[in-house]
Amino acid sequence: MAVEIRNPSEDELRDAMRAGEAAFGAEHNEDDHERHRKMLPLERFLTAYDAGRPVGTTGSFEFELTVPGGFVPAAGVTWVAVLPSHRRRGILSEFMHRQLEELRERGEPLAILWASEAAIYGRYGYGIAAPNVTLHAQTDRFAFRDDTGPAGTAELVSVEDALALFAPVYDRVRRETPGMFARSTDWWSEYKLADPEHWRRGAGPKFYAAIRIDGVVEGYAIYRIKSEWEQGMPHGQVRIVEAIATSAAATRELWRFLFGIDLVDKVEQWYFDPGSPLFLMVEDPRRLHLHLSDGLWLRIVDLGAALTVRSYAADDSVVLDVRDDLCAWNAGRWRVGSEVGRTDDDPDLALDVADLASVYLGGFDFHYLAAADRVRELRVGAIDRAAALFRTARMPYCPEEF
Repeated sequence: MAVEIRNPSEDELRDAMRAGEAAFGAEHNEDDHERHRKMLPLERFLTAYDAGRPVGTTGSFEFELTVPGGFVPAAGVTWVAVLPSHRRRGILSEFMHRQLEELRERGEPLAILWASEAAIYGRYGYGIAAPNVTLHAQTDRFAFRDDTGPAGTAELVSVEDALALFAPVYDRVRRETPGMFARSTDWWSEYKLADPEHWRRGAGPKFYAAIRIDGVVEGYAIYRIKSEWEQGMPHGQVRIVEAIATSAAATRELWRFLFGIDLVDKVEQWYFDPGSPLFLMVEDPRRLHLHLSDGLWLRIVDLGAALTVRSYAADDSVVLDVRDDLCAWNAGRWRVGSEVGRTDDDPDLALDVADLASVYLGGFDFHYLAAADRVRELRVGAIDRAAALFRTARMPYCPEEF
């Protein structure tokens, strides 16, 4: 029997999610089911059925994504999974085709995701748009350059106060940081601040710290402590869930607090901001042990809409010849910059839509693409002109998986 792909009914959703979790080797949790059901509408959740049994899933959250110069509706693609019994049957490809068509119909020009396997999504036009940095720092010898001492205060707050205090700080930062997305109150409550036992992975509960500068909350941290002792000596870890600050002063006080927590010798964060000034603030940046990897992947669903909403850093324009084998409506020649739209003019550059996605948020530029042989210069000087157009002052950053 052919595999059928459709939205599950309310009664079918639990079994569909069980199939998606089984594909990742995970166990269904009833509390998580209610949380996901609240945040993920049925019409945005697709399930593959074989003889009536769910064998794969995909879904998407409805986000507002910050891009250079503005905000754009974007689908946060999630729950992409196929049971090991049904691999290599084209189910994932059918999911991708169906999902992209539906997103276009909904008027969502971009799709974003975190890849469980980095080799998968380039085949479907996704490009690495916001690289991720991990931090595995040692606390010994941590010190700031030219440190004049504390200039703020830290306060542990309740989860209820955290929502009121942290959300405005996050929103200030996300409005100027490409790659971040707006959070609803439900998103804060159900995901970012929630703390079920099975999320802790051997560590303690979440703690919520507010950083005040001149009495005003300008930063915050959400973290856990993983206690370790060897021969009577503490070797614990601070596991940072999120650390956000609005200024250099707030950044300094935020990390002063996190590196000053007692009974630990490591500070770790999986989603460290690649644009953070911390690397240049400390005396010994090597001890931060920063590691670069792929992070947020982006797919341009509607190229015309995506190029129009973005701002450009130069009063110029270039013509791009864009290849898109999956979304034919994007393929062709586009003038980008002071003018945006389709054109019959001779192209300056030729590239794949996935590589255009890599420069869209400012995570890479056209010189980087050229060095990797991911763009062809058809007119002398076009690489320099395109790089100037797409230049951004801020590295993109996405502080959480979804």
